[in-house]
Amino acid sequence: MTVTAGREVTASVGTAKVRLEGREKVTGAARYAGEVPFPDLAHGWLVLSTVARGRIRSVRTADVLKMPGVLEVFHHGNALPIDAGFVIPLLGTPPDSLVALFQDDRVPCAGWPVALVVAETSEQAREAAEALVVHYETEPHDIRLSGERPDAVPLDSQVSGPGVTQKGDLDAELAASSFVVDAEYTTPQEHHNPMEPHAAVARWHDGILEVVDANQGSGYIAQLLAQLFSLDPGVVRVRAEHVGGGFGGKGQISVHQVAAVMAATVLRRPVRVVLTRRQMFSLTGYRSATVQRVRLGADAGGRLRALSHRAVAMTSTTYDFAEPTTAVARVMYDADAHHTSNEIVRLDVPTPSFMRSPGETPGAFALECALDELAEKSGIDPIELRVRNEPERGPVSGLPFSSRNVVACFREGARRFGWNDRDPRPGIRRDGRWLIGTGTAAATHLVMSVPSTAAVTAEADGTFTVRIGAADIGTGARTTLAMIAADALEVVPDRVRIRIGDSSLPPAVIALGSTGTRSWGWAIKIAVDELRDMLTPGVIIPPEGITARSDTTAAVVGLMQSAPKERHTYGAHFAEAAVDTTTGEVRVRRMLGVFAAGPIVNPLTARSQLIGGMIWGISMALHEQAIVDQSTGCLVGADFANYHIAAHADVPSVEATWVDEAPDPDDPVGFKGIGELGNVGPAAAIANAVWHATGVRHRNLPILPSRVLSSRGDAV
Repeated sequence: MTVTAGREVTASVGTAKVRLEGREKVTGAARYAGEVPFPDLAHGWLVLSTVARGRIRSVRTADVLKMPGVLEVFHHGNALPIDAGFVIPLLGTPPDSLVALFQDDRVPCAGWPVALVVAETSEQAREAAEALVVHYETEPHDIRLSGERPDAVPLDSQVSGPGVTQKGDLDAELAASSFVVDAEYTTPQEHHNPMEPHAAVARWHDGILEVVDANQGSGYIAQLLAQLFSLDPGVVRVRAEHVGGGFGGKGQISVHQVAAVMAATVLRRPVRVVLTRRQMFSLTGYRSATVQRVRLGADAGGRLRALSHRAVAMTSTTYDFAEPTTAVARVMYDADAHHTSNEIVRLDVPTPSFMRSPGETPGAFALECALDELAEKSGIDPIELRVRNEPERGPVSGLPFSSRNVVACFREGARRFGWNDRDPRPGIRRDGRWLIGTGTAAATHLVMSVPSTAAVTAEADGTFTVRIGAADIGTGARTTLAMIAADALEVVPDRVRIRIGDSSLPPAVIALGSTGTRSWGWAIKIAVDELRDMLTPGVIIPPEGITARSDTTAAVVGLMQSAPKERHTYGAHFAEAAVDTTTGEVRVRRMLGVFAAGPIVNPLTARSQLIGGMIWGISMALHEQAIVDQSTGCLVGADFANYHIAAHADVPSVEATWVDEAPDPDDPVGFKGIGELGNVGPAAAIANAVWHATGVRHRNLPILPSRVLSSRGDAV
């Protein structure tokens, strides 16, 4: 092939494109980690602790080893050694001792892995695992979270920043305020529950450890497995071609990968470990329950003089994870006295982890409900109150905003939703037995860039191949990256092949924190620029192609140092709720989200992501909660029969749109991540709508019919 000066000019970015792998998924041709076939495959089944704290006295393996098909039972008495004494990239902390599988006899929480049974078939492994007898020496456990615990401590984090931020005299500003809100809000444990359960297959082949896994970053998992098993990183290859949802729960290494590698290494044959739905509740992280106290003080005109947001969340005794709950307060509203605190209580529970928009989601519920209460007290429209409190710079950082179009989102949303026709008085509007109310709330999410690498090859047949260690966890990343590459190459997307989901590809950031599209796209654009310089007129492309590679490390560091700014996406949620005065049932009738997230790469998948987050908000507001039995320390009903999420009947008319937002001239990337933005704020909008319908504030999620009925006499 000879390259000529003429190029095929296209404009893919900004147009709606169906997913490249869509046909494979809907026809069943796409293979997930639990489905990929291997010859001589064995199956592992984990056995989890039934006590909340104590030690293992004995594991009675003799009878189980005699059962049909059983190959081995791994436990603390015969496990391979694991080295967990290293620091995890991005987090800056050692890993949770959960992944130091079977290294001692300690049981720090219910649902802790105590054994792995491996057999010829999955059915045999399960039967044997259920027959395995484990004796424990139990100890008293503590799982109770409250905002009054004296052992709650702030936690600084490389991810979420300082545990405490403060400026100004809080008590003085509250005392001088014309209107004050001082309220406690709670959110329960919430669990990921992606459609695809966590699964991994491990095998040794020609001296290479191959792992087929369900994860959010194959290179990241490969690196951690190499460190845990003291292996040369070059001998570990992890693949995750298709992933059926992650939400953060597949962003960290977990016991199923470690168990599969351990068993495959000992047995010298492929071993698959698939977590059950119940096991995922304790082994793959969750959103911590939170107790939040919000104090707001405003002058007669509604301007905030005081803002205090204290959040207490649970973590385990084996790893300190702080839900960054005050992240929204630190960027959305300023005040003369501005105090925030993210605190943890170490309890005998599984370790929480990142869950879609960690921190922002529970934090926005409390803060945006408190703003609504302040609007009620001051007699100012909730949207107008937010407009009057638009900050000029970052309230904590003092940095300028790269862009901030939240007011435009509220203005456009109010127009579309019919907000100006709203009677602000609560408990006025009726539709038969239903009380009707409307509510609103703001949304925001951090925009980050993380160093990534990419390789782009001009093939001899006139196509291009992009190789990058990215992941598509159901968001449509393959399609989005193909569109970005096609525009950079000035060709149609059909001429671009995307290779992702493999640790042998150029390393890139994992799909976490809405960083993927932005970080991967930047690396691809730089590689394309280099490739185009190589493809001068008359260049003949050899059969192996011509490849350009990029590494954005220097560019990312340069952006942070040369143009430090508050970089965020924003949005405004609107909800209409109906409350049955007889049964206490709450129905969300319609929702609207208007967002400001820079240029949108693929409107089709972007709208899907935003609507998905808004529907999750319905789940959070009305359904989701993990119940823990205080006497046993175990979750009650860890399954879909008891852990309720929004179903089709719960989802009304949901509309997501966005306002035009020009890219920051100091930002070489332009586009932003949106995967988590839609999940921030909708629960608050629904809770505010329920107040408007009934005149009763619900500060504890979820808003169950029983809570509605019990509060009927508490109308304000």
